[in-house]
Parts: sequence; C-alpha cells; structure tokens
Amino acid sequence: MKYLVMVQGTQADYEAMRGNASEHSPAWSEQDLQAMYAYMNAINDDLAESGELVDGQGLAEPARTRLVSLDADGKPVITDGPYGETKELLAGYWVLDCASLEWVTEIAERVARCP
Repeated sequence: MKYLVMVQGTQADYEAMRGNASEHSPAWSEQDLQAMYAYMNAINDDLAESGELVDGQGLAEPARTRLVSLDADGKPVITDGPYGETKELLAGYWVLDCASLEWVTEIAERVARCP
C-alpha cells in the first residue's frame, strides 16, 4: 500500500533555518541545519535500502510559491500562495510503499523526532 508522509512548515521555519529568529521559530545554527540534513538523509537511506521509498522531496518555501487561477473571463490571476488563509503548508513529503498503516505511522513518528 502506498502512503504519503507529509512535513508541514511555515515561512518562519524557513527563515529560522537561514538564521533569522521569530517569535514562533528560534534561529538555527549551521550545526542545527547539518543535524537536520543528516537525520533526514539517514531516514531516506533506510527507506531506500528497505525498498519502501517511492519518492521524497523538500519543497520551496511559502515566499517562493504562487497560486494561479482563472478569473470569470478566463484570464490568469496570480497571487502569493498557495494557501492565503493559512500560514502552514506542505514543506516536504515522502511517498512510501509500506506493508501496514502501523509501520508507516512508526516511520512518521521517526520523522517527527527530527532535531
């Protein structure tokens, strides 16, 4: 069965990873960033080795996204996006082919422990 494991983030999270603190996200050091990359790479390696990894990607920060829709006349309307009503969005994902919901839940718990 294929499952989607999603990682949510905010613009403040991306800013924090660049060393810019906010009231919601403390600034990350270079060591913090390297620890996160090492942790995520280890998960990717384990999932690839087990044959469960179908795909996984980190996605662009909210400031670099756009929502493109059409107005009543069929002309494009481009706005910052994709979700004007929320600050959180999909920051990355894994598509996994796992034997059970219980196992993919354990994998998601491992992802949630990322430093």
